[in-house]
Amino acid sequence: MQKSILFLLFIFLFPYSNQAQQPKKLNASEIYESIQKLNFLGSALYIAAHPDDENTRLISYLSNEVKARTGYLALTRGDGGQNLIGPEISELLGVIRTQELLEARKIDGGEQFFTRANDFGFSKHPDETLAIWNKEKVLSDVVLAIRKFQPDIIINRFDHRSAGSTHGHHTSSAMLSVEAFDLTNNPNIYPEQLNQTSIWQPQRVFFNTSWWFYGSQENFEKANKTNLLSIDTGVYYPLKGLSNPEIAALSRSKHKSQGFGSTGSRGEEIEYIELIKGDLPINKSNVFDGIDTSWNRVKGGTAIGNILSKVEADFDFTNPSTSIPKLVEAYKLIEKLEDSHWGTIKSNQIKDIIAACAGLYLEAVAETNHATQNSEVAIAVEMINRSNANIVFTELNLKDKSHKKSYKRFALENNKRALLKDTINISKNQEPTAPYWLTSKGTLGMYTVSNSNDIGLPETPAIYNAIFKLEIQNTPIEFTKPIVYKTNDPVKGEVYKPFVITPEASAKFTEKVIVFSNDQQKEVPVIIKAGKDKLEGFVSIAHPKNWNVYPEKQTISISHDDEEQTVLFTIVPPKDQHEGLITPMVHVGDHIYTRELFEIDYDHIPFQTVLLPSESKVVRLDIQKKGENIAYIEGAGDVIPESLRQIGYNVVTIAPKDINAETLSRFDAVVVGIRAYNTVDDLKYKQQILFDFVEKGGNMIVQYNTNSRLKVDALAPFDLELSRDRVTDENSEVIFLNPSHSILNYPNKITQKDFEGWTQERGLYFPDKWSNDFTPILSMHDKGESPKDGSLLVAKYGKGYYIYTGLSFFREFPEGVSGAYRLFSNMLSIGKENLKLEAKIND
Repeated sequence: MQKSILFLLFIFLFPYSNQAQQPKKLNASEIYESIQKLNFLGSALYIAAHPDDENTRLISYLSNEVKARTGYLALTRGDGGQNLIGPEISELLGVIRTQELLEARKIDGGEQFFTRANDFGFSKHPDETLAIWNKEKVLSDVVLAIRKFQPDIIINRFDHRSAGSTHGHHTSSAMLSVEAFDLTNNPNIYPEQLNQTSIWQPQRVFFNTSWWFYGSQENFEKANKTNLLSIDTGVYYPLKGLSNPEIAALSRSKHKSQGFGSTGSRGEEIEYIELIKGDLPINKSNVFDGIDTSWNRVKGGTAIGNILSKVEADFDFTNPSTSIPKLVEAYKLIEKLEDSHWGTIKSNQIKDIIAACAGLYLEAVAETNHATQNSEVAIAVEMINRSNANIVFTELNLKDKSHKKSYKRFALENNKRALLKDTINISKNQEPTAPYWLTSKGTLGMYTVSNSNDIGLPETPAIYNAIFKLEIQNTPIEFTKPIVYKTNDPVKGEVYKPFVITPEASAKFTEKVIVFSNDQQKEVPVIIKAGKDKLEGFVSIAHPKNWNVYPEKQTISISHDDEEQTVLFTIVPPKDQHEGLITPMVHVGDHIYTRELFEIDYDHIPFQTVLLPSESKVVRLDIQKKGENIAYIEGAGDVIPESLRQIGYNVVTIAPKDINAETLSRFDAVVVGIRAYNTVDDLKYKQQILFDFVEKGGNMIVQYNTNSRLKVDALAPFDLELSRDRVTDENSEVIFLNPSHSILNYPNKITQKDFEGWTQERGLYFPDKWSNDFTPILSMHDKGESPKDGSLLVAKYGKGYYIYTGLSFFREFPEGVSGAYRLFSNMLSIGKENLKLEAKIND
């Protein structure tokens, strides 16, 4: 019941956040809080490594209680993690997590920024992290973010002094922040940045510490707290009907792809920050103590502050429009400020407040959610003034259109809609809409950004905008709104999508890895999607020289935009083991299109379109397998079922409710998906049934889980304890502990060659303790560490085998790593050699 009440409060107070794509509409309480923030000229920048690293309690407190402009600089977009809500990984997961961060900031009141660093996976030491990232470039991005945001204070999530004791990305984020603190005010450091910003010196940098960083609560109590500030972030906001921790929980719960749903709390919540550099505040309860955060900090600001203080004092919650005359008076003074930084920020803020006070609604809606180059799109414009304020429409400019339509001036009368029709012409040279950091090929650790002005932005700026020119209280004020698309869904109601530019055609293979377990040809479908009506052309496939593709080309003819056509090509592999890439090439007139269009559609984030190179890996494997029928139990999401089908297994995904002795009797083996025992509650009731299946002769393969939040009491039929051991070097040496074991010899002879070409890591969360019933198969370790022998453990249980593995098959299969397929086939085939021998004896 309590959760339901909280949810209803949230919907009432944050009506825009449940529909991630709808425009923000402020109520009177939110307008009042915006006016309070307008009167505060102080900034705080929180810095960490990944989406979810940020302390939403502190960000929300600084934004909503202190009223400071608060930003979060995440060095990466979280591409290297797992996805708990869908199949997207790597770049596409980074797009999802970027949008989740933006939605989180809408709730806690912060702003979001990034560097060009790519989350390449877990790193044990900052030396490795900074080598892969390119330290100089990421440091320059941190300096740029500080110079642009101009924070008075910086707060690091992690300790810059903890190298080697935690995730290398975490420590690196703090190290770069501390180093940047001393560089941002030096014009000789990254002087090219001064073309788009200016030097800046923050006053203080803190480390957001807690007892956890001291090892225990007891150690923390004994620690010297001279340089520590304590902040009670558990404050309650009557205007919101929520406590700060409740807002923070709602914000954190936007990280749905990571399963970070959070329950709000109430009451005192103490946060500690340790001064690293700068002057220690005299008042330790105020991080901005000694810093002028009033309008007096800017030349000409005193008069503005006096006006806005009166606006705040006289604010009418039942009729916010009474504040408009004074707000317009302050706006005119803000426009004259010499301080361009605060002038720009406060100008944008006060314009939004004026519009909200007037109930001013301005929107430009395209007739479609996407268009192609060299096309024309109709735009419907709506304007409405829901107040008695004197507002006159003077001009509409649809940015980047080839012609400008003239309109007569007219007054926007109270609560009377004004509707206009216009068009935009899409240039023949217009590039398709895409995340700017994905348009050029990057490296393992860095994204390539061709336009330096984009560095740090959370997403690609809207290409097409509507600029509304109005006169409010006889004062010219411009409002820029991105052109959008909206429609009515029978279930969801009003649904918004961004208006984007897409190519005339895109193409994709149905499988990202196509495995040939012998030299027999396969028919491979290619799906072509039209971006316009009446698409005509043909498709060919670029392929390695020793592979053959028939026919050379296939004709396509698609009548309508958004429709698809599937064509089939026959691919003939070479006789011997080999791998390469194939790419569909769609020929339309003089253009060749080689990219795949991905659409990401989840209710909690705006609809996203992403263009990536369309290619699939073709792998000719030298592989043998035994057994046919595999049951797969889903966990946090991987491509194991599809991958096993590629090499000829019959794989059936079974739901936990269907796990029973009769169902399992139809299968040779059961494969449990990654983190299934962390994410699937019902498995706690099915574990013994699975063990019985093994005892009767089946094989059970359990992939990695974490040692926290396990849903089962017994992970295996014998004692087995998980650790946080992992091997992050994908090229680390692999030692065969039991080279004669059947899992390394049947039906495929596993050699060191099978561990070549692995990606991102060897594996993670290996067991570190197990009973003598288990046989460890492999040993591996990262540089300077002790051997880790728990990556692959095998135990005979009754007539069958139980196998636990932390090897990252979920990463290797999508990359078509041959050795991973061969080893997994052996895991599925274990025990079948004896059955074959027994069958011969019986004959």
